[in-house]
Amino acid sequence: MNYATQNSVRDSLPQPFDVVVMGEILLEVATDVPFGHGVPAQLGISGDALNVAASAAAAGARVGLLAVLTDDDLGQAITARIRGLGVSTELLKYRSGQQGVYLVHCDPDGQREFSYARSGSVGSSLGPDDVDPAVFAAAGAVIAGGIACAISASSRAAVVKAAQVSSRFVFDPNYRPRLTTVEEATAVLAELAPKAFLVTPSFPGETSALLATSSPQEAAAKLRSLGTANIAVTCGAEGIQLESETGSAWIDSIPAPAVVDQTGAGDAFVGTLTARLVLGDALSDAARYGAAAASLVVGGKGGTGFIPTLAQTRAHAASPANALNGGGLPSHV
Repeated sequence: MNYATQNSVRDSLPQPFDVVVMGEILLEVATDVPFGHGVPAQLGISGDALNVAASAAAAGARVGLLAVLTDDDLGQAITARIRGLGVSTELLKYRSGQQGVYLVHCDPDGQREFSYARSGSVGSSLGPDDVDPAVFAAAGAVIAGGIACAISASSRAAVVKAAQVSSRFVFDPNYRPRLTTVEEATAVLAELAPKAFLVTPSFPGETSALLATSSPQEAAAKLRSLGTANIAVTCGAEGIQLESETGSAWIDSIPAPAVVDQTGAGDAFVGTLTARLVLGDALSDAARYGAAAASLVVGGKGGTGFIPTLAQTRAHAASPANALNGGGLPSHV
């Protein structure tokens, strides 16, 4: 093979993803009034994995999404939405089954009430065989969450495999009592923390339940002792506690310009933070951009109703009022 041919073959190979996200995609049925017969609703596509992937793509990363969709017109409609959000569809799988669904009612303050129909969903059929070691090892970072670990044993095994083969594994505990027990969620965190480049628990809910700690600093220190390289403890209206091998840092909160729906704010933080880390930003800068993106996302309706561009996120983070405030997450993450 001559030099020109070698270059041609190399150039034709797929480029590694900056970020790969894995998890379940859900249909979103949203209402402005309590659930009931005849209530008008808006259909959307959401789920934590899609919300994270869309935000990572908007933050400038080349993103792949590993999820299982139905092998019918609905699956193709979801695929089109994923592509429209700037996320690659190369890693998607298609199988016969039922797409997971959730209903969400948002009140005027953006507070939410959820109802899920996801037991035995096609998304929960995700398994270790769906994780391509070459793709995951080549990615700049791989993101998975506690929801993916809770929906089925096979999906949890897929996440564990991803953590083992990834160069930088990011885990969002995303503890959901309706999906799993505190004992199971604690065991998952204990198994994955030593393999993680970054873990993003929330205080006080997840840190007290899964780490038995009473402060964000204590939670971050405990995860570091377990072997996690970097930690971002989200503290709602207060801000974010960062911990890494270079030390600790605190980022104050950024207020949201408008609150329509809180869905996806935490996912926007994780996706933006990870993307900016992979693309070379320092942890504190990446966290600040993540906080800005999260405080903008709540101005849209639905998990992917509004995904800010990187320019919008940077402008929001750099606005004079927010610069004085120091950065961080809105109160609704």
